[in-house]
Amino acid sequence: MNETLVTKAAASVSRGKRTNVRRKRDPALTKDSILQAATIEFCRNGLGGARVEAIAQRAKANMRLLYHYFGDKDGLFLSVLEHVYSEIRAAEQQLNLDDLDPVEAMTQLVDFTFTFFQNHQDYVALINNENLQRGKHLRKSRKVFSLTLPLVASIESILRRGVAAGVMRANVDPVHLYVSITALSYFHVSNRYTLSALFDEDLGNARWLDTRRRHAQDVIVTWLTVPEAVGGELPHRSAPKRAAMRKTVGAA
Repeated sequence: MNETLVTKAAASVSRGKRTNVRRKRDPALTKDSILQAATIEFCRNGLGGARVEAIAQRAKANMRLLYHYFGDKDGLFLSVLEHVYSEIRAAEQQLNLDDLDPVEAMTQLVDFTFTFFQNHQDYVALINNENLQRGKHLRKSRKVFSLTLPLVASIESILRRGVAAGVMRANVDPVHLYVSITALSYFHVSNRYTLSALFDEDLGNARWLDTRRRHAQDVIVTWLTVPEAVGGELPHRSAPKRAAMRKTVGAA
């Protein structure tokens, strides 16, 4: 499992402590240390509960430098959001989806999105916090918008190739499709505790998450593909495995 944002940020701050003397002469390192410390603080306490003093103390940075680099608390929060969106977009690009056949490319995108949210619950906390702010910070960011354009273009490319090969349905909106992928990958994480209580089932359990991942892949890829073109079965799972899964879910 990949490290969470808080774990990675904590490691970065720890490295910053060991290079405190060097940081005094390295504005880029100081700025990064503040950003990593802010990621920890905002993930744990949200925008309202985060304290600029705590961020500066954790980063071993002068308060004046924090305000110099980021303006104010809201500016720092936006920088954290931009940082984490940059991370996910960069990771998506490493999938090299254009090198895969359309059905496999879409399966990989679903799998990546599901895994990312599963492994970065602190990222989910940041998104939820920004939604409580009605997205006012992200609306100010041209950077996040520009980072999203290649993702949309990649999904459009997959859909075009799928239609041309006769394996995907036509006239699918790429944004609607990605919102559906995100919903199937995100909702059970952001609502884990309430759903676990409602259904008396630990939604963080590895077996439950594996079943949920396969469900998400089936929902997206089965709807998107032309059954006759893929022999009535998805390429990522055989019929016996699917039948066995139904028995497992039924017994849960």
